[in-house]
Amino acid sequence: MNKSNENLKVSFYLKKKNVRNGLCPVMGRIAIGLDMVQFSCKLEASLELWDAHAGRVSGKSHHARAVNREIDKINVAVNARYREMVSIRGWATAEEVKNTFQGTALSQETILKVFREHNEAFEKRVGVNRQKNTYLNYVYGYVTLERFIRKKYLVSDLSFRQLDYSFIENYDFYLRIDCRMTPYSVVQKMVYPRKMVKIAINKGIINHDPFAGYSAERPKPSQKYVPKEDLEKLMKKPLKNSALNVIRDMFIFACYTGLSYIDLYNLTCQQVVKGDDGFFWLNISRRKTDVSSRVPLLNVALQLIEKYRGTASGGKVFPMKDCAYMNVQLKKIAKLCGIERRLTFHMSRHTFATEICLSQGVPIETVSRMMGHKRLNTTQIYAKVTHNKVSEEMEALSAKLKDKYVLVS
Repeated sequence: MNKSNENLKVSFYLKKKNVRNGLCPVMGRIAIGLDMVQFSCKLEASLELWDAHAGRVSGKSHHARAVNREIDKINVAVNARYREMVSIRGWATAEEVKNTFQGTALSQETILKVFREHNEAFEKRVGVNRQKNTYLNYVYGYVTLERFIRKKYLVSDLSFRQLDYSFIENYDFYLRIDCRMTPYSVVQKMVYPRKMVKIAINKGIINHDPFAGYSAERPKPSQKYVPKEDLEKLMKKPLKNSALNVIRDMFIFACYTGLSYIDLYNLTCQQVVKGDDGFFWLNISRRKTDVSSRVPLLNVALQLIEKYRGTASGGKVFPMKDCAYMNVQLKKIAKLCGIERRLTFHMSRHTFATEICLSQGVPIETVSRMMGHKRLNTTQIYAKVTHNKVSEEMEALSAKLKDKYVLVS
């Protein structure tokens, strides 16, 4: 990297090997200290009239004035771009100044180019083994990163070798201050450039990770499951509005089965099966992970299936609504039920893992299998051991140890 106190020098010369009809291509050279880069000026000048020392066409002919005028414009533009970059970051490389002056990063190994290629490949897999919502998140992530690069670095793209820790810090600042994103949103948006860097490292484009040492400020952890007392309020509160009643029931069903919104939305009557043990089960393949999942149906879940039998079309079990709409309505339901916490549909999945299963002594390995997770550590994100569960376990342990160990006074 070149410091701001190193002098910028812009010079011009002819590419004499390509002379044609007495004219040669005019080339430019940008030098910042020992860093140097060349570029084509997209001009031609007379070999005979060229003043190599001055880097201009001599004389006052129409040809000389036209070429010299363009050379002056290039010189002014290069110096202006250099001053802009130094005022923003305090330094600039010759390559960056050239790319900025030309309006684009010409290197083939640029972050937005790799990002575009990633998104194009991802889009082709939507509906096969990728979700459209995930694709749209990547598209939004690309747009946000592109806007940042244009605003901060005054270019349309950046090569991977230009990415350093200051780039990561600047992007973090941009997301928090300029975009006014929450800590959680910042963490999510940082996933996308981090993934592009991993792709670049795997392809051998770069051999260092600019994210090394970076840790985004994490949002304060919040309780994502519905505790027993609030779950009881949801189940016992009469709701006069039929639409709210349906949404409440769908949320309760998810709390007792652990199904995600999309898996509940797609649940069909054929996936409700009676096992050899005489119990009814949900036999599904999770949309997100394509992992098979078998969930035993508790009485509450069975009652809801019977309640809505025949009300949904297309062989589905329930008449589900759009997830965003349901989340809005869940806020209203929480208020009606006297629940102060903010409810979202995804909380039902956390509730199944924590309140319905773990708090009742179901092993986490079993919970992981029912939830269709590939790895146990994924289940640990959902599952929280409640204070009541700790109290119950310690009370049982105390009873077991009561007469086994005696402290000698």
